Amino acid sequence: MIVIVDYGMGNLRSVQKGLEKVGANAVISRDQDQIRKADRLVLPGVGAFPQCMANLARFELIEPIREMVASGRPFLGICLGLQLLFDESEEFGIHEGLKIIPGKVKAFDKAMGLKIPHMGWNQIRFRKQSPIFRDIEDGSFVYFVHSFYVAPDDPADTAAESEYGVTFTAAVERDNIFASQFHPEKSQQVGLTMLRNFAGL
Repeated sequence: MIVIVDYGMGNLRSVQKGLEKVGANAVISRDQDQIRKADRLVLPGVGAFPQCMANLARFELIEPIREMVASGRPFLGICLGLQLLFDESEEFGIHEGLKIIPGKVKAFDKAMGLKIPHMGWNQIRFRKQSPIFRDIEDGSFVYFVHSFYVAPDDPADTAAESEYGVTFTAAVERDNIFASQFHPEKSQQVGLTMLRNFAGL
């Protein structure tokens, strides 16, 4: 069973529909035991980093998520669900994250003159062979909506990169953790292939 974490924010139903489209059985839940016992866990996210962390704390979901990740079972973070994995974010001040992957969440520099948020289709370039990208071509286009990006302390955690004024981490892989800044559920066939790969881990 794939459990999609419900912390009161995010595009939960569209993620669930994407997983169902590739034949996976996925439920949306904030039940602590269900999260701890999930075969696979998905942490999606849309919104502001501090509010999401506050909601995770309010629903007492932080430790269940950490325990599930520590178990070695497959975990997928999407967009803000990627950013929450890191030590801290500079969105609306400095705010502590889940501290599962060492690194920080940084804002795109408005001085670059680019439209922020970064929204739309952009290419990704693979930095490692990841099972989550099986049958996906390097240079594929995926869909982004974000004003912040992750900067892992260890470059080896970066699974894919993209460009928007700067080269930024578009996806990470660390042991059983997979997470993308882009939205696979909005990325058409490429995204569905990624969700199918995750469901098959």
